[in-house]
Amino acid sequence: RPGPVRGPGSRLRSHRGLRRSHRLGVKCSKEVATAIRGAIILAKLSVIPVRRGYWGNRQGRGGNDSKDWYPCTKLGRLVKDGMIKKIEEIYLFSLPIKEAEIIDFFLGSKLKDEVIKIMPVQKQTRAGQRTRFKAFVAIGDYDGHIGLGVKCSKEVATAIRGAIILAKLSVIPVRRGYWGNKIGTPHTVPCKVTGKCGSVLVRLVPAPRGTGLVSAPVPKKLLSMAGFEDCYTCATGQTATLGNFAKAT
Repeated sequence: RPGPVRGPGSRLRSHRGLRRSHRLGVKCSKEVATAIRGAIILAKLSVIPVRRGYWGNRQGRGGNDSKDWYPCTKLGRLVKDGMIKKIEEIYLFSLPIKEAEIIDFFLGSKLKDEVIKIMPVQKQTRAGQRTRFKAFVAIGDYDGHIGLGVKCSKEVATAIRGAIILAKLSVIPVRRGYWGNKIGTPHTVPCKVTGKCGSVLVRLVPAPRGTGLVSAPVPKKLLSMAGFEDCYTCATGQTATLGNFAKAT
């Protein structure tokens, strides 16, 4: 076959079966050895350089060991260049965060993550059952920022890593307030709030200072990671469904 064909936009388009488009040498002769030697000579004479690029964050196969961050979005470039000083400026204009490194840039040292639950899920196929693992991960800085990530994968470690990344992308600021006089730092929810997911309905009620978090284990962990010290809770519905319970909170 001839070498790579130049397509639209002067890009090299390799033939099927060729990895990194090199020229081929074609030689016809009565003897096999003579044909091979001639084809090798022609191949050397027709070698051309091939330009290769990257897909994604300029990392080769298997990832990059260095911790360099190459932003892929305009918001990421502004953050890395120091044009955005605080994460509140992003939330002020409701800008979508598409890179987890943006959260690490502002809250990296403060963020703490915790695996809430890992559960197996199954799918029925013709060959039997396919089992995967679903991970629920909560992430927060205990000072007004909280995120929840859910990821399903064949391996537990992969599911946890994916859930951590999704939790960082879903980090939101939380408003805190007072019960009674405005003395000291905010310690509870500013008003009665209600959240719903599926059949689970969770209601948060302000509580006086020193009350603590009066709730089930799942909302208690999320509220503490968000920075609340005192809060009453009320939940209805199928709270045994942990995913909906956490999302409603």
